[in-house]
Amino acid sequence: MLAIYSLVEVLVVIVPVLLSVAFMTVVERKVLASMQRRVGPNAVGAYGMLQPFADALKLVVKEVVLPSQATTGVFLLAPALTLIFSLLGWAVIPFGSGLVLADLELGLLYTLAVSSIGVYGILLAGWSANSKYAFLGSLRSSAQMVSYELILSSAVLPVVMLSGSFSLTGMVESQQAVWYIVPLCPLFVLYVISVLAETNRTPFDLPEAESELVAGFFTEHAGMPFVLFFLGEYCSLVLMSALTATLFLGGYGAPELFSNTSFFSVEAVVLALKTCLGAFAFVWFRATLPRMRWDSLMSFCWTGCLPLAIAFVLLVPSILVAFDATAVSYPPPPL
Repeated sequence: MLAIYSLVEVLVVIVPVLLSVAFMTVVERKVLASMQRRVGPNAVGAYGMLQPFADALKLVVKEVVLPSQATTGVFLLAPALTLIFSLLGWAVIPFGSGLVLADLELGLLYTLAVSSIGVYGILLAGWSANSKYAFLGSLRSSAQMVSYELILSSAVLPVVMLSGSFSLTGMVESQQAVWYIVPLCPLFVLYVISVLAETNRTPFDLPEAESELVAGFFTEHAGMPFVLFFLGEYCSLVLMSALTATLFLGGYGAPELFSNTSFFSVEAVVLALKTCLGAFAFVWFRATLPRMRWDSLMSFCWTGCLPLAIAFVLLVPSILVAFDATAVSYPPPPL
């Protein structure tokens, strides 16, 4: 009975996440169309809302083409790994007070570890296809994700120092007075840059540069394997938006004017609205910013962002220690 209850809990989280990923594709196309003075999808369903299901049906019935020289087992396993590790990150995201699948004490470290392991799916996809286009795309993506992983981990360390906990729930509870985006605004900018590079989004979508590498690491994948890559990418996008809301925007923290009702959790709605704001920012960046060159991308990481991130890692604890020192009340000297 306990196993069935746990399975239901997982499905309650996974099914809405997959639905949000599907509709995120419509949101992206609609927002891009509005910014570029186009219409966007509007033929399938009202306002094009059924377009994700039409796209899914089209991709499911497509033939799965296996390259003759590919390592078949790894070739088919790589897309599944990418999607699985994207979904595993949702296990520690708190949707409200007590509404979390696994409230780990080291929840942030778990999230960073899962996002790091996701590199293997991309690397294996390019290697197993035995295609130079896919292999170059996987090498680009692996180098980019590993490099900007350093900035991402450095950008979240000051959040750990301010909250005094690696638990995501503890970080949300510690932001009741002020959101961390206010005192850590410069660090938040570095965090957003690293998240864009981690998710291979514009302007850091060099691994999927169509003009150079056809489609990057999934050049040879078609049909269902491509669907898994597609879902994994957009699932990471929504996950990083939720993680950004949790770390810097107060997470599920709602104003005291509202309270949970018997029908729905206001805290979960607040987190959903903040996540939608982050997802909109992803699309906004794609419509606005041009793609960087590969050498500029790596130079920007190692000579620009990383020194700044390390400087903030040293600056924040220094300020905290200084405030603690001024707050200590010393006894009066003896007469």
